[in-house]
Amino acid sequence: MLALRARVISEAMETPIHQPHDLATRWTSQTVGMSFDILDRMERAVAKVRERLLRAATALNQIGVPYAVVGGNAVASWVATIDEGAVRNTRDVDLLVRRADLPAITAAMEQAGFVADELLDVIMFRDGPEGKPSEAVHLLFSGEKTRPDHLMAAPEIQTVNDSANFRVITLESLLAMKLMSNRDKDRTHVRDLIGVGLIDSSWPAKLPMELAARLKQILDTPDA
Repeated sequence: MLALRARVISEAMETPIHQPHDLATRWTSQTVGMSFDILDRMERAVAKVRERLLRAATALNQIGVPYAVVGGNAVASWVATIDEGAVRNTRDVDLLVRRADLPAITAAMEQAGFVADELLDVIMFRDGPEGKPSEAVHLLFSGEKTRPDHLMAAPEIQTVNDSANFRVITLESLLAMKLMSNRDKDRTHVRDLIGVGLIDSSWPAKLPMELAARLKQILDTPDA
């Protein structure tokens, strides 16, 4: 036993100790190279979503139908009023509209180069014939449940104007929609609103009981 212990100690003493620069070298050696245009591709992806949003908003502004930008772009618009560096990117565009306006909306969107489509009961407008459904303009309808399991119907169209000349849903309605959806990304969006101070501990009192409970849980677990 003593001989074994002596051998273990001897081997430990002979093992080289890595200095900080050695650790950095080992870490760097595990990275992979990216092509030089990767940043350009990232910027183009963000710009394309913004262009679709503005083109869709312009088309609806021109015909005068009520609409509201909702979803991730609405969160980004609200967050940007406080801290543009905290804005999170999104890949699609969500619009809240009235179902009665769908024929006029379809004509305007098609005139703007979009292609009407429907997938899994979601009415959308793809950006051209080759446009991806995941990157399309998706419609939600005020006064209707977006999903059967939602507690309430989507709100009425109440908006504020974004400086880029599109109409974004009010903060109160946006929060309620995010809490109703309650997916991981929706809770992340709510944390973004909390993180810049737009939502705080006074807000649960403004909400229906179950939505208030969901918001309180998010407020209580800011790093979840």
